[in-house]
Amino acid sequence: MYRSHTCGELRESDIDKEVTLAGWVQKTRDKGFVVWVDLRDRYGITQLIFDEERTSQELLEQGRNLGREFVIQVNGKVIERTSKNANIPTGGIEVLVKELHLLNSSKTPPFTIEDQTDGGEDLRMKYRYLDIRRNPVKENLIFRSRVAMEVRNYLSNEGFIEVETPYLIKSTPEGARDFVVPSRMNKGQFYALPQSPQTFKQLLMVGGMDKYFQLVKCFRDEDLRADRQPEFTQIDCEMAFVEQEDILDAFEGLTRHLLKEIKGVETTKFPRMTYDEAMVKYGNDKPDIRFGMEFGELNALAQHKDFSVFNTAELVVGIAIPGGASYTRKEIDALVDWVRRPQVGAKGMVYVKCNEDGTFKSSVDKFYNEEDLANWAKATGAKTGDLICVLSGDANKTRGQLSALRMEMAERLGLRKKEEFAPLWVVDFPLLEFDEETGRYHAMHHPFTSPKPGQMELLDTDPGKVKANAYDLVLNGNEIGGGSIRIHDKDMQSTMFKHLGFTPEQARAQFGFLMDAFQYGAPPHGGIAFGLDRLVAILGGQETIRDFIAFPKNNSGRDVMIDAPAPIDDEQLDELHLKLKLKT
Repeated sequence: MYRSHTCGELRESDIDKEVTLAGWVQKTRDKGFVVWVDLRDRYGITQLIFDEERTSQELLEQGRNLGREFVIQVNGKVIERTSKNANIPTGGIEVLVKELHLLNSSKTPPFTIEDQTDGGEDLRMKYRYLDIRRNPVKENLIFRSRVAMEVRNYLSNEGFIEVETPYLIKSTPEGARDFVVPSRMNKGQFYALPQSPQTFKQLLMVGGMDKYFQLVKCFRDEDLRADRQPEFTQIDCEMAFVEQEDILDAFEGLTRHLLKEIKGVETTKFPRMTYDEAMVKYGNDKPDIRFGMEFGELNALAQHKDFSVFNTAELVVGIAIPGGASYTRKEIDALVDWVRRPQVGAKGMVYVKCNEDGTFKSSVDKFYNEEDLANWAKATGAKTGDLICVLSGDANKTRGQLSALRMEMAERLGLRKKEEFAPLWVVDFPLLEFDEETGRYHAMHHPFTSPKPGQMELLDTDPGKVKANAYDLVLNGNEIGGGSIRIHDKDMQSTMFKHLGFTPEQARAQFGFLMDAFQYGAPPHGGIAFGLDRLVAILGGQETIRDFIAFPKNNSGRDVMIDAPAPIDDEQLDELHLKLKLKT
């Protein structure tokens, strides 16, 4: 047996025990007559001591010659530590080494294996197996495992059955590009990796499974950012014989359970907000409600004066920045520059200082009097000492720009507190959204989403007004889950395909298997999918999912550790009946 105890296990109650430990050398300290070695494994650090009074000269030299990250096994006796270390659980003891076995030597690591390392992100991703030895990464992976286990336990106790679905499937339009896999046995044909198990979980409901879940890998070939990876994990769920309220109750229960068990946070019933209300109040469909700064629409108060910028705008809207009246002109100019950045896209910004003496100072003083500006303050909820920031232009774009400013200011003001959790259901999404480029409607979620009861007829007369029987779960300004009640009727599904621009032949080619299944007694059903990576990151107090994935890709979708993707040789191409013709 390589070890009798782990390196995080021994305490003062173990003094005088003979023990065997194994692990990696964290560091050594050589005082000549005594050598200390910090031995590390997943569980912690134990200090080893080689003492010339109690250790042979040969063994002392062995300890002195150990390098960082050498893998060793030691036998020895637990003794009381003379100079105790209160910062680690094993700080009251050390192990007097009697035998040392070198299990493997190590090259000097390219960066220090410490909590605060000297390695940059690219270097650490190249040597990810070393990075995992560091406590922050190791703890993130252990935390992820704990969340996943709580999910499995909760759903299993609620009667859900875990079912695996295929990875090699048929390419279907779901909003992002598919990763495709050529078939060797079927010349000129391709599998696709699933963007989600959507159709399979619906087929499981047709199959009578009633309550399904799985923690499943999904694949989307899309541009990457902090909360995206080309492969990610969903908590995928579906239920039969349910309405929207049943789904919301079930998965609010799961989320409350996770917040309580993982973070010790008790939550009451989650608030609900319609999509339209979220867009009007916060400018996006996943608002962070841990803080205020709600939008105040100013069209009626700011238009029809002599300021043409506002008069020609579809929307004039503002927010109140707490304490912002103290900002200098230089600081306000920097805010104007911030909203003008290409990532935000505003043409400019109007501001109003709500002075401590009750007066107002604005960049548009020549067009608006004190009474006008007081009305703006009332509409935006601005108080004495606040700064009102106003944007204008196309309604949708302006709301998005102001939403970006709201989140930026909340970050600067410390209002997005990591240990504060504000869940929210957003409901009543539009069923369809119009694409200016293609000149037709697309499904806002996916083509299997059911319209709200009684709204199917609107598809023929005013499709943009149809609301979906869909819902998103938002946590701290991040969408952590989304789903819908599905269409389970073949005729209704055919009508939906028609309105999405599918010909009957295209619908049959893409989804014939699902349409056929609906002819054999499909039950009413609905479900939801949580982004496990994003959920874990938020619960862990971060928003970058890469920190909670063992072997992530970089922003170019590359695994720099194994150097993938990579070319394949001509023999493999021949077997797959493929010929490369790369565009320059």
